[in-house]
Amino acid sequence: MPIIEKDPWRVQYFENIACPKDVLIPTDDELAWRLYPQYRWIYNKMLICENQGLDYAPHDILPPNFPVFSKPIYNLRGMGSGSKIIESAEQYEREQAPGHMWMPLLEGEHVSTDVTVVNGEPQWWRHTIGKALEGGLFDYWSILAEPRPAIEDYCGNWLRQHLKDYTGAVNLETIGGKIIEAHLRFADQWPDLYGPGWLDAIVELYAHRRWRYRDDQRRTGYSVVLFGAHGLLYPDLKRETMDEILAQPGISSMQMTFLPDKAPETHAMPPGGFRLAIVNCWDLEAGLAARERLALAFWSTQEIRADKINVEQL
Repeated sequence: MPIIEKDPWRVQYFENIACPKDVLIPTDDELAWRLYPQYRWIYNKMLICENQGLDYAPHDILPPNFPVFSKPIYNLRGMGSGSKIIESAEQYEREQAPGHMWMPLLEGEHVSTDVTVVNGEPQWWRHTIGKALEGGLFDYWSILAEPRPAIEDYCGNWLRQHLKDYTGAVNLETIGGKIIEAHLRFADQWPDLYGPGWLDAIVELYAHRRWRYRDDQRRTGYSVVLFGAHGLLYPDLKRETMDEILAQPGISSMQMTFLPDKAPETHAMPPGGFRLAIVNCWDLEAGLAARERLALAFWSTQEIRADKINVEQL
């Protein structure tokens, strides 16, 4: 399985996909960094601002106006780690940190876009929007069936200019049509919602540098997220509970997105919460009901504390 997935809860999407042993397909930024040294600049978020004409600077350089958006210059672990809005010069003076930068606080729709590319030329697009919560959290993501022509035009020109020799998948995050982050991979949270045969087409893209995917069964899907509080220890759930949820109509897949035997603070998580599970689904109401069932499984039959877990029955 040379589709390399480091998160065990997402191996389910790739373990049965045929792929030549000499073809490596990254699903995380750490591997993409190693595989594509000529494109490592893409992970420098100051350069992403610079090649779009957006104002930016590392911390220690006072922004001319507030508010601004602050984040690490490099963040290969994702999840919005270390990002925040800085409202004033006083807050900036208190919270500036080495290795961080500021940029404009952009307004508009926040979109995550997967695009397949052959020699810098876009071949296929898929756009996802999230229902945002506070603290860098998202309630759920909608994987849209419809196109976003303005994003495809702007980002397509950017790809042709800056990645003209690259072939593979690219994930772009935009706000108001401007790129805020770029990744040399696709979003591995919801590949099952891209349709049958999509991962086989990805293998062909990396193995033979061509894109052949009909995409004639496209429909909107949803990725629903369950968060818990930081600082607690959470147990694993019983397999029977997860199988019952997966058997419900409209559910595509489920991920338990943490390792119970790993210290909570070593997981990369957004500031607002600890991500426990993800439900990918075709029916939003079914996904929300599944999330509620998962929440009850975590909290109604157990005591979860920062220093102790007593699991009575799961």
